[in-house]
Amino acid sequence: MRKGGAAQRGEAGGGEEAAVEEEEEEHESSSSDSGKLYEAYNELHGLAQEFETPFDVPAVLVVGHQTDGKSALVEALMGFQFNHVGGGTKTRRPITLHMKYNPGYVVPVCRLVSDADPAVASRMSLPEIQAYIEAENMRLESDPCQFSEKEIIIRIEYKYCPNLTIIDTPGLIIPAPGRRNRTLQGQARAVEALVRAKMQHKEFIILCLEDCSDWSNATTRRIVMQIDPELSRTVIVSTKLDTKILQFARASDVEVFLKPPACTLDGCLLGGSPFFTSVPSGRVGSGSEAIFRSNEEFKKAICLREMEDIVALEEKLGRSLSKEERSRIGVSSLRLFLEELLQKRYMDNVPLIVPLLEKELRSTTRKIRETNQEFRNLDEAKLKEKGRAFHDSFLTKLSLLLKGTVVAPPDKFGETLLDERTMGGPFTGTDSLQLPHKMMPNAGMRLYGGAQYHRAMAEFRLVVGGVKCPPITREEIVNACGVEDIHDGTNYSRTACVIAVTKARDTFEPFLHQLGFRLLYILKRLLPISMYLLQKDGEYLSGHEVFLRRVETAFNNFAESTERSCREKCMEDLVSTTRYVTWSLHNKNRAGLCQFLDSFASSEQYSASTISSGVQQEQHLALNDNKSDRSKPDSKPNHSNPCSDSIPCNPTAETRLVDLLDSTLWNRRLAPSSERIVYALVYQIFHGIKEHFLVSTELKFNCFFLMPVVDKLPALLWEDLESAFGDDLDQNFDITQLRHSLGQRKRELEIELKRLQRLKEKFREINEQLSSYLVRP
Repeated sequence: MRKGGAAQRGEAGGGEEAAVEEEEEEHESSSSDSGKLYEAYNELHGLAQEFETPFDVPAVLVVGHQTDGKSALVEALMGFQFNHVGGGTKTRRPITLHMKYNPGYVVPVCRLVSDADPAVASRMSLPEIQAYIEAENMRLESDPCQFSEKEIIIRIEYKYCPNLTIIDTPGLIIPAPGRRNRTLQGQARAVEALVRAKMQHKEFIILCLEDCSDWSNATTRRIVMQIDPELSRTVIVSTKLDTKILQFARASDVEVFLKPPACTLDGCLLGGSPFFTSVPSGRVGSGSEAIFRSNEEFKKAICLREMEDIVALEEKLGRSLSKEERSRIGVSSLRLFLEELLQKRYMDNVPLIVPLLEKELRSTTRKIRETNQEFRNLDEAKLKEKGRAFHDSFLTKLSLLLKGTVVAPPDKFGETLLDERTMGGPFTGTDSLQLPHKMMPNAGMRLYGGAQYHRAMAEFRLVVGGVKCPPITREEIVNACGVEDIHDGTNYSRTACVIAVTKARDTFEPFLHQLGFRLLYILKRLLPISMYLLQKDGEYLSGHEVFLRRVETAFNNFAESTERSCREKCMEDLVSTTRYVTWSLHNKNRAGLCQFLDSFASSEQYSASTISSGVQQEQHLALNDNKSDRSKPDSKPNHSNPCSDSIPCNPTAETRLVDLLDSTLWNRRLAPSSERIVYALVYQIFHGIKEHFLVSTELKFNCFFLMPVVDKLPALLWEDLESAFGDDLDQNFDITQLRHSLGQRKRELEIELKRLQRLKEKFREINEQLSSYLVRP
């Protein structure tokens, strides 16, 4: 390995040419031994990215907050500038840099890996690379997601480039609280989730950047330690050292900063202590704003900045820095440490890579055999057999979900009552009020299948059971009286029936539609859960998307038609219940009606017994339609007439009966007693309709919506399946497209197999070389 720190400090000290020559000779000698190793790992990383093979290739993951100097430090490590550096968010996609030392390239040679085809890498200049990154940042800035996990992959070969793989991540954000900053708060969560996902890779070395002069302020470490609590694979870097030196007034402050106590910064981190770096400001270019005319000037400025930092630290401390302290200061020291650390990781992992490659070879070979078998299965008889087996398995999963199971994870497929109301609609009456979900049992549980169906039906019973009769106005009572076809008297029993059935239908019909929509939503949710269970058990027809869409369409059509038919049956029952009042059905609670009437008897100055008798007589007269036999047009009673069986002999009772008739039948002025009688009858009829509606609706949905899934759906799907077999199989199974996709998959697997075989041979040779080095005397 090259001794970058010593060589570059030689440059700054005056022996520039000799130091550069020494550096190149050392690097060329080490490159001859490790070149194959880096090439093999770069190809392995490319294979993992292209074919999503499970290889965790060692790399350096740069993590820090915005304006901590991440991108600037990455450019300093490479020795040339390529990215857009400055305030704000300048990195919205992770940038993976595969850097490889190549003494033949005095100018960096960059290749941008295509997003569409990872096998294609286009050679681009540094300005073109920078323009591409800026264009991607601008595109994502206007995108709703703002950030993307997909990496920008750049392969770089350069004379001064270290053998490193570095991944530059978007800068973490610390937004201000408050509603005004909700957008920035959402971006902060997105960036943190992206960085966390990258840090989960155990093979990545985390380069944690901290821009602070007090180690007790753990800004980036706070997030890094949630993934790597012991900092066992983390390198701490304090950036912008040149600005921090000026902040220290005493030598003791500098001592604590260079050697933080263990209670502040645990000493088990990689390297044993933090690194300290400074990067000169200014861009490389030919414009008037450029500070450096070439990358060589940029490299010299980095070395000069390093020497100036050492001198400034020694002045503050009043002593010379030790060799160990110097080894932690400057970009060149950090680069040398990372390069040696990564090379050690490479070498340590070589013996483990060969077994992994062999395992992946066996897996790829098995996939090729399975693909060939799928080719052979594309004939008529086997396709029909697979379709029938899928039919049986699908129905089994549906039945299992309705009966109850815990095979499907509730956190993925279950829904709380709040989720169910959001997607399937709430139960709301004419007042638009909803029952608080906390009042429902199991409201917070994530349910699916039969359990979710039962909870929805229980909520329907609870909501509708608590519905009260809407208020009745005097105008509604008068309008409902009308005129009879044979006399101009009033029939308050008819008036009550008209009002009650109208109120009941307007109240309960919306609930019927809401119940149908909610239960249909729950039933349709069974389809994706069943498909998940089929995939989990290996019974899914992968590749036959046309056939699966046909099954999905048939199931959804069945569910919709079944719900519509059941709802129509319930609607017929509601119409019949609100079309004609049957007293044996609607007036179930006679004692309740009497109690209601007794409650206002005292205000009318009647005795309870007399009023109760009068009300009962009036109900009897209304039900038998015999008012003409019981009433007389003369409003003055004749007390001298002899008594009869139907008229009380008591003069007081007879007078009160005539007064009752006068206030209910002969007089259209709405007396309080008449109004309350109508109220009582309406409430009683409404209550009877509600009870009948609840019982009949639940019974019909269980019988004509739920049960058909068990006894009618299998026959319907079987009929549709046989119809598909009778049609063109190519049309229903999309055999042509399937052959094409299988052919494409086979070609990709064969390419992957060849690359795996080549990589296995490379790593086997490298492993043998390393083993021979270890046994040398």
